[in-house]
Amino acid sequence: DLATLFARTGVSDTLSLRRTGRPGLRLAVKGGPKDLCRAEDNIVYKAAVKFFEAFRFEPDAEMKLEKRIPVGAGLGGGSSDAAAALLGLARLYKVPRSGFPRLLKIAAAIGSDVAFFMLGETFAEGRGRGEKLKVLKARGRLPRLVLVYPGVPVYTNEVYGNLKPGTAAGIKARTADFKALCGLLKKGEFSADKAGLIFNRLEEPVLPRHKAVRLAKARLAGFGADAVLMSGSGATVFALCWSGALARRVAAKARRIRGYRIFSAKFC
Repeated sequence: DLATLFARTGVSDTLSLRRTGRPGLRLAVKGGPKDLCRAEDNIVYKAAVKFFEAFRFEPDAEMKLEKRIPVGAGLGGGSSDAAAALLGLARLYKVPRSGFPRLLKIAAAIGSDVAFFMLGETFAEGRGRGEKLKVLKARGRLPRLVLVYPGVPVYTNEVYGNLKPGTAAGIKARTADFKALCGLLKKGEFSADKAGLIFNRLEEPVLPRHKAVRLAKARLAGFGADAVLMSGSGATVFALCWSGALARRVAAKARRIRGYRIFSAKFC
């Protein structure tokens, strides 16, 4: 049972869809590992199949996916692509707004994070597997982001397989921090001096086993970021910077490191 804060950033892939008038469903992929081109293994294709099954349309669609978000990066790239496919197909086939709850059910069945990207919101609290969502309306000035993918993927199944159950006291303390963080965001009072409230228990199984992630986090902290944390189940690490100048300095230093992919972004 998770307690997680989903956040949407400007880092994205591009998905285009069109009706061809020819029977069938086709997916072309540019970028990313070769196995993404296998339709049966691609979450976008799986989402599309579920869409046509649920709404009983005869498929005559072509999808083109341009990947920029690394696979195994902990940035929700696949989940956001799947959500884009569902929303795009709903628009393309003129599904009425009354069909949105059915789309959300499809999203939850495909992956735990997909439903969040269906909302079009910047933040949401996630419970359960992450599919039980409560929109969080943040106020005030938010920090800029510098995201670093260290060049080596980390896969979710491995991370959760190595995660040990938390203690009752630890869960209580972290739940209190989580509630405090959400409260500060709602009030517009989340600031650099409160950044110590952010945490990610998934670092516990990842950092000891993945030197590249551990080193990336240490480097960002050493560059002077206001706060540094692993994103999701890794491998990306992000820095929070309340100053634009600081964000640019951190990004510039990170770009000097061979093998790193750097994304400068805002919450959006």
